[in-house]
Amino acid sequence: MTKLINKTALVTGAESGIGKAIAIEFALNGADVIITYLNDEAAAQETLLSIKEAGRNGIIVQADVSDLKSVEHLFETALCHFPQIDILVNSAGVRSTDKYIDQLSFEEFEHTIKTNLFGVFLCCQNFVKHRLQQGGIGRIINITSIHEEVVSPGKTDYCASKAAVGGLSRALAMELADKQITVNNIAPGMILTQMNQKAVEDLDYRKELEQRIPAKTSGTPLDVAKAAVFLASDDAAYITGTTQIVDGGLRLNRAPGAR
Repeated sequence: MTKLINKTALVTGAESGIGKAIAIEFALNGADVIITYLNDEAAAQETLLSIKEAGRNGIIVQADVSDLKSVEHLFETALCHFPQIDILVNSAGVRSTDKYIDQLSFEEFEHTIKTNLFGVFLCCQNFVKHRLQQGGIGRIINITSIHEEVVSPGKTDYCASKAAVGGLSRALAMELADKQITVNNIAPGMILTQMNQKAVEDLDYRKELEQRIPAKTSGTPLDVAKAAVFLASDDAAYITGTTQIVDGGLRLNRAPGAR
């Protein structure tokens, strides 16, 4: 598979879950991959090993995407190892606190917004500056959630962050279209990752949630990764400002349980 041959991708939050699956699938499709992690270096090394087993080059960089200096260091480090970055995937994020607003502290809300929204902004900003220096052309893929559109009680922080990323992506798509830099979202539904740890561990709970999904099954990180490969490829050169929903129809039922 060579849809991304001779491309270099930066995937944040690639030590586990959706980010890991995207990084590996990109490598299997011919891309070299820069992966970031926040705390779990050992897990990031496992992702890097899979990239190298696919015959591609890669590096890992510790980065806090919510911190300006950390993101600047990330791009400086990446560009010391690779001449350019063609694709950015913003997958790093935190889950909802699962608290109603009267129990949600400002610090908790701020943490979610800084990671899920500011992190996307900072990475997009640094990527766009780099691509414009290279004459344009690039791909930005932001991992949101069906909570970009569908709201659930107790997820005020998460829903706000994902809806904001949706708006940010569409605005950037307009700004960058004439530079041939596309910006698209992928909105996963109930994907079996650490974000949905209870569904991973509790089979009865998972089956209960799956009954609300028209496809009657949970998704896997690979389902999201395959959508990301398409959006990153030349096949999607004329697609920008969209949200690709990967949820087995969950959004149609307005059901809880996203990601």
